[in-house]
Order: sequence, then C-alpha cells, then structure tokens
Amino acid sequence: MADNIPYSDFAYVYDKLMYDVDYKKWADFIESIFKKYGQNPSLLLDLACGTGSFTIEMAKRGYDMIGIDISIDMLNCAREKSIDLENILYLNQDMANFELYGTVDAIVLLMDSLNYILYKKDIKRLLKNVHNYLNFEGLFVFDINTPYKFKNILKNNVFYDVSDEITYIWQNSFDSKTNICEFDLTIFAKENDMYKRMDEVHLERCYEIDDLKKMINESGLKLLNIYDDLKLSKAPSNAQRVFFVCKKEGIK
Repeated sequence: MADNIPYSDFAYVYDKLMYDVDYKKWADFIESIFKKYGQNPSLLLDLACGTGSFTIEMAKRGYDMIGIDISIDMLNCAREKSIDLENILYLNQDMANFELYGTVDAIVLLMDSLNYILYKKDIKRLLKNVHNYLNFEGLFVFDINTPYKFKNILKNNVFYDVSDEITYIWQNSFDSKTNICEFDLTIFAKENDMYKRMDEVHLERCYEIDDLKKMINESGLKLLNIYDDLKLSKAPSNAQRVFFVCKKEGIK
C-alpha cells in the first residue's frame, strides 16, 4: 500500500472536489443497514476516513468514532473540522494493516477506498484484521467501483469540472491485463486571486465480485448481501457502485 498513498498533495482541496457527495445520505444508508440487520452499534471504525466528513457525520449522530487514514494531511484536515467533537479518535495507519487497542461494533470502508488496494494479499490482510477487531455479530460494510464502471464508464475516458473555486481535468487509462486504472488529475485551485496547479496520479484496481466473495469467505466473515448504490435492493448488471455487507458470526 505504501506506493499508492492517495490525496497526500491536495488534501486541503479534497472537500472542494467532493462537493457533490451527500454524506448525510451515506450515513442514512449505513444506518438503514444497521437497522435491517438488527444492529445497534456504539463504537464504529471508519477505515480510509480521509478528511473525516463521514466520520464527523456519524459522530454528530451519537456514535463513538475511530477514523483511520494513511495520509497525515487528510487527518490534519479531519481534526480541524472536528475540533469541537470529543467522540472521535483519529489514527494514522494503513487501512490494510491497521491495529486497534480493542474491538469495535462495526467497521466501514467507503468511497471505493477498497479499490485503492492493488494486491489481493493486502485485501486478505485487511479482511483478516476486520475479522480480528470486530465484535461478534458486528458488521463490516464496504463499497467498490464495479467492473462494469471500470470497463464501460472510466476506461480510457476524460472527465472535467469547471468552477470558480476549483477546476479539474481527470484522464483515465485502464489496463485490462492488470485490471489497474490510472487516474491522471490536473487540478487548479483558487488561492486569493490566483490559481495553484496540482498534478496527481491515482491507481485503483478492478476486482471481480466473485473474487471478493471468495476472499470474504476465506477470512471467516459471512457475506450477508450485496446492494446497489445507496439502496437496499439488488444491484443491476450495470451498477457502477455496489455495497458489500458482511458479519462476524458468533455469540455476543
């Protein structure tokens, strides 16, 4: 994972890039999963928490939160945004190789962060750690960019967004042999009356659903369901994002 540390150079403009993400809607969806499976968690772990927007939203709803991210810059942003909240602990760790002092009631890994893990051995290590640090009956929820999205939407396309505060050009290159998608981003962020240019290269791996199912099963976790994007319904074949809901079976 160390060779694929995302967002380190532009953590402080990340929230501007993610302006269209409705974190309240994401939190509502995660809570609907808890409700569906009869869970009432108190302590939650948010892996790859980034600038903490989802972590903070859940903390405001009364959950005790732990946020883990590999980027110190992202965590600095998260701490600044949540300075008045006392129920969040931030840790600078690799999401695939994290350590906690004890177990938690639920773990989430959101915003296609799992796709940033480029090797299956690291996915297996992540799942092993999740199993280790989850309380019995605890849920692990994560989402991915689907193979359909990589092969039909991202592929070798170019995306852009222009606004007064920030502009980006996002060019993709997908290698069907390695299943790696390279995102080349050029960003112009407004600073006073000028614009600062930032260039970033991000890598995501496309994982087949059946491969993830197999790794989940091998980890000791039980796969409860796979849902469509922010919906408690079966994902269609052309879904661009899907959510996996897993459980650590046992006696509470």
